[in-house]
Amino acid sequence: MPVEFELCPGRKIGGDHPCFIIAEIGQNHQGDIETAKKMIRMAKECGADCAKFQKSELEYKFNKKALEKPYNSPHSWGKTYGEHKRHLEFSHDQFRELQKYAKEVGIYFTASGMDEMAVEFLHELGVPFLKVGSGDTNNFPYLKKTAQKGRPMVISSGMQSLDTMRRVYEMVKQVNPNFCFLQCTSAYPLLPEDVNLRVIKEFQTTFPDIPIGYSGHETGIVISVAAVAMGAKVVERHVTLNKTWKGNDHQASLEPNELAELVSSIRLVEKAMGSSVKRLLPCELACHNKLGKSVVAKVKIPAGTVLTLNMLTVKVAEPRGFPPEEIYDLEGKTLKREIEEDDSVTEEAIENYNTRTKC
Repeated sequence: MPVEFELCPGRKIGGDHPCFIIAEIGQNHQGDIETAKKMIRMAKECGADCAKFQKSELEYKFNKKALEKPYNSPHSWGKTYGEHKRHLEFSHDQFRELQKYAKEVGIYFTASGMDEMAVEFLHELGVPFLKVGSGDTNNFPYLKKTAQKGRPMVISSGMQSLDTMRRVYEMVKQVNPNFCFLQCTSAYPLLPEDVNLRVIKEFQTTFPDIPIGYSGHETGIVISVAAVAMGAKVVERHVTLNKTWKGNDHQASLEPNELAELVSSIRLVEKAMGSSVKRLLPCELACHNKLGKSVVAKVKIPAGTVLTLNMLTVKVAEPRGFPPEEIYDLEGKTLKREIEEDDSVTEEAIENYNTRTKC
């Protein structure tokens, strides 16, 4: 199974590829397709890689009593939960319209299939990957059927244990090699003490052959940026045009300026991650040339003297002499010529000195 794979046509995740940033529009469009289009364009303009929605076939996701239950929340769009959800649910034709619009805008488009029939529709729609929301991660029949579609999968882990995630891994791995896990805590908004970014490292250790990412419901962007610094290869955040709008998710969502800042901050951190090779860099040469220290004579040392450490010290000096880390190598060496007190100790002053090969 690859540590990296193609999540969308022409776009790989994992390895050294840039973090894939998902703008989760969800149902923050308020049930209005024009608002949804504005949010797709906003996601693109802010630099996100993907605009993601949620798709449900309500009679397959909820039983009759759940849909008929009164829903008196200030966030309600109807008298019952069913009326509320129907207001927010786009039709198949509307999803096709949104998919077409996203293609015109130039951003990847997908959705979380919230039930098996929704997954069937999204598969027929031809989305590049299927997102498994936390509520279905332990829904093994759903998970197996979704994996069998053969499309790449992004699987959230909210409300799940590590043992459950191991079972998910084994089940999906048997039929679909291209999937990743997202560390996620299902609370809106999410408090920092409940984020548990260390789970990213635990997932990386437990599942070393799949990319690991982060789906965040916290306020602000700092924690999501930290997730990338810890190795998250996918970041998903809810987005909104206005946090004061009616709806449970808006408060934990990012407005356009925050999404743009998140994207730019992630890209900046990716640059800063750089290389694991520690060496003197070209950008350090000016500082090194100005402030780098050299071995100098603590006292006047006559020609022919065998050097001892008490004759030497370290200072910023002109001209440049031996670097400080070679001071112990000079002990026992013989001078070819006299060195005045406070002068640099240079190679040409040392008898039979062989410069050590540097790696």
